[in-house]
Amino acid sequence: MAPISVKIKHAGKLHDVQLDPDQPATIFKDAVYQLTGVPSDRMKVMIKGGILKDDTDWKKVSPKAGQTFMVIGAAGELPKPPSTPVQFLEDMDETSLAEALSMPVGLVNMGNTCYMNATLQAMRAIPELQIALQNSSSAGLPIALRNLYTNMAKTTESVMPALFLGALRHAFPQFAELSRGTNSQGVKGAGYAQQDAEECWVQLTNSLKEVPGLPGPSGSNTSSKFVEQYLTGELRQILRCDEAPEEPEALSFEKVLKVSCNISNAVNYMQQGIMEALDGKIEKQSPSLGREAVYSSTSRMSRLPSYLTVHMVRFAWKRDIGKKAKIMRRVKFPTEYDALDIATPELREKLLPVSRRLKELEKERAERRKVRKRTKAALPVKDKEGDVQMVDAATAAAPEASASTSTGDAVAAAPEGEAKGKAVAGAELEDESVYREKEGTELEALVHPDIRADVGASLTGQYELVAIVTHKGAEADAGHYIGFVKKRALHLLPGRSGAAPDEDDEDWYKFDDDKVSLFPAEKLETLSGGGQDASAYVLLYRSRPLA
Repeated sequence: MAPISVKIKHAGKLHDVQLDPDQPATIFKDAVYQLTGVPSDRMKVMIKGGILKDDTDWKKVSPKAGQTFMVIGAAGELPKPPSTPVQFLEDMDETSLAEALSMPVGLVNMGNTCYMNATLQAMRAIPELQIALQNSSSAGLPIALRNLYTNMAKTTESVMPALFLGALRHAFPQFAELSRGTNSQGVKGAGYAQQDAEECWVQLTNSLKEVPGLPGPSGSNTSSKFVEQYLTGELRQILRCDEAPEEPEALSFEKVLKVSCNISNAVNYMQQGIMEALDGKIEKQSPSLGREAVYSSTSRMSRLPSYLTVHMVRFAWKRDIGKKAKIMRRVKFPTEYDALDIATPELREKLLPVSRRLKELEKERAERRKVRKRTKAALPVKDKEGDVQMVDAATAAAPEASASTSTGDAVAAAPEGEAKGKAVAGAELEDESVYREKEGTELEALVHPDIRADVGASLTGQYELVAIVTHKGAEADAGHYIGFVKKRALHLLPGRSGAAPDEDDEDWYKFDDDKVSLFPAEKLETLSGGGQDASAYVLLYRSRPLA
């Protein structure tokens, strides 16, 4: 039956509307809603013999053209059009599609370039770098890197980094070394040789040293360079002569782009390896003794950057075989790192107040997340029809009890006589942004003036792991490199849209050249080494923000 024109009368006004007898009554009600603003759940359409129901058969009603139906019900706010036009995925261009979808893109392997691909993906976890690159006019690799990252943000397809690779090999010819082996066709020296990802990381960082820095809160430090601000630490070394204690100590300072983690038979954890690299014995000419003498070397960080790079020294030169070999030993690394243990006493004293308070606040934040989770689970569940389902009493009681016994002003028990059905714990918590604003103000007041004035320095000395470059295989000049980046780190990138990961989402992205997949946080420990499988080689830690 063809649609017919009918009238509806609501609040003394007549409206023309189309009625299709072949469609269910809900379609007609929706058309009435668009005209009157009366929601269907509180709308009554009067028909012969009663009220129009959702399952009413129009054949029994026998509506006629020009017929008038009475509509009863209070109008709510009329639906507003979306602020931006609705777009379907198939109608989007590459840029819009990349913004709508949260999965990042991979990089095509152009012949033993996995070392470069993994390094580029890990460095992409530094959002400040991309801001600095946009403001840079430095020729060569900086422009090539800026263009590459821009292209990666505008597409959903894997990117072929041909232009960047060419710029890298032009700037550093060692990455253009040809293979000395044979390919699958038996041709000797065909193709490019595998390179070291850590060496690529260092050379790429060095090439960015002329990129302008970012201004401080008051516009200060505009003459500084980005790498100097955010990636460079300062190492203070003290040398004491073991054989001549009366000899004055020798003090020196060195700018460093990474912290090394030596791997010996006694090292099981990253911190142990770092301390082995910082402290040790050396032999040098003693001015007081007039000969070679043994000195104790003690090194500590006198400046901690916002991004701390840790190099797991997995490759060592073996004299007996005349080449580098991989150290397979399993060395566990933390996802949260307290760098105060490697700081000078003076720096530690400046960072300790804000570091200590941040640790306390992190515990309170974790408690709030737990309460919100329990409260969400206890909220009444609505079925498809909108009816509230009953929640198991024991389940609902758990969060209530927990919230009532939580410490701190973040969580409070519900007052007596509160409305029935109210979720106790969650209703007592304000929006998380309210707490973070208060905490940020409190922590800001604890930051030492010297640290605050040093743009790009770590304000807390507390770090979280955001990126890893791993090496797979037994040989230093072969194998395969893979990059891993924490999901939340990529969602801090400038211009990044799409739904941000939940605060409790600790999962990662795995970048195996052009293959990108999710990597559960629980599996990070499998990257600690102990065999030929992927072992952590370069780790990037980001200083924890104040809020």
